[in-house]
Amino acid sequence: MSTLRPNLNPTQSPLGLGLLIGLTAVVGGSILAFGGPIMAVAFLLAALAALIVLRDIEIGFWAVIAVVTLLPFATLPFDIGLTPTFLDMALGAVLAVWIVNLVTGRQRTITLAPVTLPLLIFIIFALFAFIFGLNNGPLTPTLLRKFAELLVSLGFVLIIIDYCKTWLRLERLVKVLLLAGAAASAIAIGLWLLPDDTANSVLNILPRLGYPGGWVIRYIEENPALSERAIGTSVDPNVLGGLLLMIGALAGPQLVAKRPLFPRGINLFIISLIMVALVLTFSRSAMFGLAAGLAFVAAVRYRRLLPYMLGAAMLLLLLPMAQGYVGRFIEGFQGQDLATQMRFGEYKDALTLIQRYPIVGVGFAGTPDIDIYLGVANVYLTIAQVMGLLGLVAFSAVMITVFSYAFLNRRWFEAHPRQDAIWLGLHAALVGALVAGVFDHYLFNLEFHHAVTAFWIILGLATATTHLGALTTEQIP
Repeated sequence: MSTLRPNLNPTQSPLGLGLLIGLTAVVGGSILAFGGPIMAVAFLLAALAALIVLRDIEIGFWAVIAVVTLLPFATLPFDIGLTPTFLDMALGAVLAVWIVNLVTGRQRTITLAPVTLPLLIFIIFALFAFIFGLNNGPLTPTLLRKFAELLVSLGFVLIIIDYCKTWLRLERLVKVLLLAGAAASAIAIGLWLLPDDTANSVLNILPRLGYPGGWVIRYIEENPALSERAIGTSVDPNVLGGLLLMIGALAGPQLVAKRPLFPRGINLFIISLIMVALVLTFSRSAMFGLAAGLAFVAAVRYRRLLPYMLGAAMLLLLLPMAQGYVGRFIEGFQGQDLATQMRFGEYKDALTLIQRYPIVGVGFAGTPDIDIYLGVANVYLTIAQVMGLLGLVAFSAVMITVFSYAFLNRRWFEAHPRQDAIWLGLHAALVGALVAGVFDHYLFNLEFHHAVTAFWIILGLATATTHLGALTTEQIP
């Protein structure tokens, strides 16, 4: 005897779909009357996107990637006590559809991987640190929203692993990520090529979507006499650099793969855009991270390329146009420039805080002592500040699990070139991000939700790739 299941997806019911469209029209008309046409269009586009995601969860993943790379700070044009961001809506839509599929029985099982347990422990430690640290600062709606965003980004790893049950699904997500990274790079290069006043005028359209306004062009050491730094739509050049280093490391193996995802000309175009945009950010940590990621690829699979890579790097560094960049690196290593000196001061203060509160940290709300503060340009010290050494150990356990899982299944990928390039690229992106994290904190910073999300998306895809490789009975295209 068959049983009827309630249809909880309103887009699958003509009546439900009609009610949703009517409600959207009423709300959109109200916003048009009181907020103006730009706000109304933004709302209607967001509502349309939500309806599409309800019908196909994969489009929701695409939306998350698109927002992370192209409009990471965009917010909806209304306030409900707090202002939802485009990324909140995209992540929330994917999470809602995933939960509905489980509740309605459309999906009866959840795919798990070895990283699940350490990741859940890390999330629990984060919750404990958040609650424990509320005595150190006020619980504001903004803080609560940002911490919830962090938890959703961490949990998104599990949704990605569960969704990527086939190579076809995983490859499509990787392709979208590469194309979105190329688009973000093209925007950054285009804005950098424009005169400063023109580029600033273009970027000052974005405050209508919640972006900062005024003079937003960035320079080395914030000195207009020095070189402009590419920011694209990421506001901060270091954050843009961090995003591009991960996507650049992902794209690198595609150039030498026997069966790449795109034709070689397209792959070369994608990585060229990313490399140029990354150089224009003048982010030393991002460049160092990308170099580490590509070195990882060469060391694991293409050792014969190491001398050529080293020679190309030396030749590039000797070019006249690169001397300013080389000088920046030398100043950084010698601690001569202002940014590096500020980092050294932050490291010292962060270590003082960790020494006082070593086990569970001080939480996310603030610090109990007036002579110490939260914020340091190092992802590991940042985690230790807010979650203590227990949190740092839990984070390390997540990373060790991911790479150990990959190492144990490495032989399978050697025999499957197409999947090998994806697997290598995703883990190279993680290596690059973890190296860059020594010099920056955006991978675990509540103020940069999109950067946090990008890192954990990469980690989820890397784990899903290894998991698929471990399922040797699956038919490979």
